[in-house]
Amino acid sequence: MTAAVQSGSLAGLVDEYLRVLANERGASAHTLRAYRRELEGFATWMLETYAEIAVDRIEHLQIRSYLGVLFDRGLSQPSAARALAAIRSWFKWLARTGRIQQNAAALVSTPKLPKHLPRVPSIEQMNRVVDSVDDDAASWPARDRAILELLYGCGIRNAELVGLDLNDIHWANEAILVRGKGQKQRYVPLGDAAAEALRAYLAERSARLAAAGGAGAATPALFLNLHLRGLSKPGGEARLTTRSVGRIVKRIAILRGLPADVHPHTLRHAFGTHLLEEGADLRAIQELLGHERLSTTQRYTQLTVSQLTEVYDRTHPRAK
Repeated sequence: MTAAVQSGSLAGLVDEYLRVLANERGASAHTLRAYRRELEGFATWMLETYAEIAVDRIEHLQIRSYLGVLFDRGLSQPSAARALAAIRSWFKWLARTGRIQQNAAALVSTPKLPKHLPRVPSIEQMNRVVDSVDDDAASWPARDRAILELLYGCGIRNAELVGLDLNDIHWANEAILVRGKGQKQRYVPLGDAAAEALRAYLAERSARLAAAGGAGAATPALFLNLHLRGLSKPGGEARLTTRSVGRIVKRIAILRGLPADVHPHTLRHAFGTHLLEEGADLRAIQELLGHERLSTTQRYTQLTVSQLTEVYDRTHPRAK
C-alpha cells in the first residue's frame, strides 16, 4: 500500500463505501444515514487528531481511543457499539478491496451491552389496542387499524410496511410480498383479521383518491398520508412515512393504556414473542421475521418466568 491514501481521502473512502452499500447491497435510507453519521464522525476525529494519517496507518488503539471519546461525550454503550459496528464494516470493506493490509477494527472488542429483554405487551393488551382503533385515537381509523394489523399480525418492519405497494398484496395466496433489508424478499401470511382491515381501508383509499382526481390517483403506494400530500407532484405517491407510522402507533397505544415507549418495532417484538408463547417453532418465526441469523430471532422473542416454569415442571424429570 502506498502513501497515496492520505488523510484527505478518508472522506472519499467513506463516500465510496456508502455508494457500495446503496448500489450493491441495497441498504435502506435509514441504514445509509446511520453509517454516514458514524463513519464521518470517526473520519473527522481522525483528521483532527492525526492530521496526516493514511487509512492504512490507522491502528486498533486509535479506534479504541475514539470509542473512549464517544463515552466522554455521553454516548451510551449501545450507541458506541453501533458506531464500532459501522467502523468494522468499513474496515472490512477496505481490507477486501486492498486499501489496507490488516483490519485494525477487528482487534477492537465490542462494548459490553446491558442484557435486557424488550418490554412486550401481552396478547390481551395487543388485542385490546388493535380492536379499538376509532375516531378518538386515529385520524384515519380504517388506515390506522390496517397498519396495526400488519405490524402485529404479520411482524413486518416499519420500513417494510411503508414500502408496500398495492400489487404486493396477493389475495389469492393470502400472503404479502415484503421487501426486507438488503432488498431481500419474503412472503408472510395475511391473516383473516388483517385481510378484513385491509379491505375496509382500501375501500376508503379508493374513495379518497377518486375525490382527489388527477393522474396522481394511480399511486402504487398501499398506505397513504392523511391529506394525500405530494400526490399532485410529478411521480408523487403520497406514501406514508416511517415517522408518521411511529406517531400513529404511539398515539393509539398510549390512549389504550400501553407505556409511552411503544413504537412500531414493539409490535414486531410482540409478534415473535406471542408466536413463541403459543408454541411456534423458532426457525419458523425466523423465516416470518426475515432474520438472517437465528440468534437475532432469539433476541426478538422472550418467555415469561411463568412460562419457563411451566415448561420446566412439565418436562424435566426432577421437577416433581
